[in-house]
Amino acid sequence: MIKAIAIDDEPPALKIIEKFSKKTDIISLQKTFTQPKEALYYMSTFPVDLLFLDIQMPSVSGIEFLKKSEQKTLIIFTTAYSEYAVAGFNLNAVDFLLKPFTFERFLQAIQKAEKIFSSQSQSNFQDPTCFYVRANYSLVKVVYDEIQYIEGLDDYIKIHISGQNPVVTRITMKNILEKLPPHEFVRIHRSFIIPVKKIDHLRKNKVFIAGTELPIGVNYKDVLDGLIKQ
Repeated sequence: MIKAIAIDDEPPALKIIEKFSKKTDIISLQKTFTQPKEALYYMSTFPVDLLFLDIQMPSVSGIEFLKKSEQKTLIIFTTAYSEYAVAGFNLNAVDFLLKPFTFERFLQAIQKAEKIFSSQSQSNFQDPTCFYVRANYSLVKVVYDEIQYIEGLDDYIKIHISGQNPVVTRITMKNILEKLPPHEFVRIHRSFIIPVKKIDHLRKNKVFIAGTELPIGVNYKDVLDGLIKQ
């Protein structure tokens, strides 16, 4: 599903977006905001795929908000003023919803967003040497061969990469494991995934990679042993 947030200075307008989002299996509305500054702060920690963004707000306009946001997201503008439509489309918005809008019109807009999102995802993930994650306001390329190990932190993971700062992204260990080549990476602990070929040596219930000591969980030892034998 497409992860989205909605920003509007009018709470009733946000309630409508919440209600309509729940009626679809396309949008996962993570949060709503009446204060653009709070939305910017949220996005710095929780990257999203789509913004429902009001253009005319008292503290900052939707267009000014986009200039302050470094994260590349799909945009659906929402406003009661039709004269802003041209400005919205000049910013490559997915669609422009003129208030009050119906559920049918809302559905039409998010279906357009879904097509663009799917197209972007296919182009981003077609390279067999790498994958992409959302971090630091954008899609970040991660090359398989450069991964030293992956560390799980509740709903986040930290991808430790050779010669670079770790990449921190909001995703589960289960979901990141699905992006990795199955015979090259193995989960050795509830909090760690490693590339098998990067193992320097093993000692009892520990793995050593590039000078880093990582624990081997009891429930994962047999899987690791099997891959090493192969």
